[in-house]
Amino acid sequence: MKILRLLNKKLLSVILFSFFFISVAAEEKPVDIWNIEKKEIDNDLNGNETSNTKEDEIKSDSKSEIYQMQSKKKNSSIDLNENLSSKEIKIYGLYDPNDYGLDINMWVNSDGDQLKNIFSKLDKINLSNDAKEIMNISMLTNAYMPQRNISEKDFLKFKSDWLIKNSDLDLIANYLIKNQIFDIHPELTKFLVNQHLSNADEDKACNILFKNSKPFVNDYISKFNIYCLVASGKIDEAQLILDLKKELGFNDKYFEKKIYFLMGYSSEIDEKISEKNILEFHLAYKSNPDFIFEPNDKTSKIIWKYLSSFNLLNSFEKIDITEIKKISTLEKATHNKNYPEKDLLNIYKRFQFNINQLLNLDASINSLTSIEGRALVYQKILLESDKIERLKLLKALKNLFKKDDLDKAFDVELKKFLEEINPTDIPDNLTSFYYTNITIKKNTKNKIKFNNDVLHQSKLLNYFSGEYSKSKITKDVDNFLKKIKKNKKYFFSRKDQILLESLKSDGIEISDKYEDLFEINESEIPTDIKVMINNSEKGAALLRIVEVIGQDQLERIDDDTIYFIISTLNQLNIGLLRNKILLKVLPLKV
Repeated sequence: MKILRLLNKKLLSVILFSFFFISVAAEEKPVDIWNIEKKEIDNDLNGNETSNTKEDEIKSDSKSEIYQMQSKKKNSSIDLNENLSSKEIKIYGLYDPNDYGLDINMWVNSDGDQLKNIFSKLDKINLSNDAKEIMNISMLTNAYMPQRNISEKDFLKFKSDWLIKNSDLDLIANYLIKNQIFDIHPELTKFLVNQHLSNADEDKACNILFKNSKPFVNDYISKFNIYCLVASGKIDEAQLILDLKKELGFNDKYFEKKIYFLMGYSSEIDEKISEKNILEFHLAYKSNPDFIFEPNDKTSKIIWKYLSSFNLLNSFEKIDITEIKKISTLEKATHNKNYPEKDLLNIYKRFQFNINQLLNLDASINSLTSIEGRALVYQKILLESDKIERLKLLKALKNLFKKDDLDKAFDVELKKFLEEINPTDIPDNLTSFYYTNITIKKNTKNKIKFNNDVLHQSKLLNYFSGEYSKSKITKDVDNFLKKIKKNKKYFFSRKDQILLESLKSDGIEISDKYEDLFEINESEIPTDIKVMINNSEKGAALLRIVEVIGQDQLERIDDDTIYFIISTLNQLNIGLLRNKILLKVLPLKV
């Protein structure tokens, strides 16, 4: 559909925009500022001093001769430009290598096959927050990409896959915007805007796309951008991009019908609803004032989330309790965190049971459907005044959900019930159930309490936070070790060893007379990590450390494992990250 009143105004813009758009599409990726070091450029210039003397010859040659010279890679100004272009190295990240004691070559010596193997293992682990933090540092530090047995595309995909799995939307947005790589990471971009849209935050999704400085190549992202322009009142700009896309072969009748209605160019309501993706579903909702949609078992998780966020799900009061299949669907949606637990439990409250069923719970459950059984137990919980008996019923209800693989459908509300019970009143046979299902609120503002009778808990720790000069730390360490050597009862722990090894790694002198207090045991570091250390593979070593930490928080890892982690970081000279870890694992906290 072409709008006649726009054609004259658009003609020149279309021509210019088309040229720009096609050239960007062909380019594939933006060039990062980390492209060529000055020394390399200088070397190239010095090596091509003779090119100036040959320029006249080049100019006088025929076109065919010029091409011949190019093919033979003669030293010329043309060759110099080609040489520089070939050395453009693209680096995408968020952190400066110096932020954590890393360097720009942290991946250069790594073998791609080994990295693929590590990434595959990490993908199967539900990483702890500590492991996630190190993973983010390794993946988002600006550095050259590995060159052996892995393509740039594959390495970037590992970054994208990790960020999607981690699902830190703000982190993803910063990464895409800072590096201007929306089309280089199309799946990551789609994930980000889709998540914001599913949360009913259309403005946030659109504002992210508006921060892109180049035309979008990916069709889905481009369509999302067109919709955003329309939603923000930039109809002419949206129409221009759509017309250009159609000239280049774009054909999507569903999208066009919906978008033309939203532009105000068509008054015909298209009632068709597509669940192909959340954008198409959103267009159906926005272009139909009488939009109605009934989700089912085949409805995707993100559409469920969308319906819940936009309050498009039927209120629990409107659910007919005889429609067991519909309630079953809602149970699954609750399990997937797409339907409120409270609403599901309110549906359970509407079931009708007699007094005998409530009094003879076990016998009654056997004669009821699974849904009715859960409803019966829930009603019994509400009627029970004794907290211990209620706790038993809560466990029974949780088990009924687990039986049908719906255990996550009763998490939030269960915690609320458990919070009403004093932990001291819990009988031994229910302790495990109680602590497994309640969230223990941790004090995130724990302060370090120094214990100057223990080396690794002493004020010497201030060195790792930058509050100690080298001269002072050397003197204070010597005095502390002198005191330890005299104290025959002092137990020199693994953590004490960790502290001293870290100080020695930083060049802090420790007298030879105290060497008998601790020994270095390099054999405790896994063989593959030793190889990484020898090859200065900092990036790969960090990934292995992430794998070792896995699901555990650093504070809960055994001292021997912490020792080899810190030893690895010491040998690789990753001091700033090491300090961060030491201040987590060594101090006594209150």
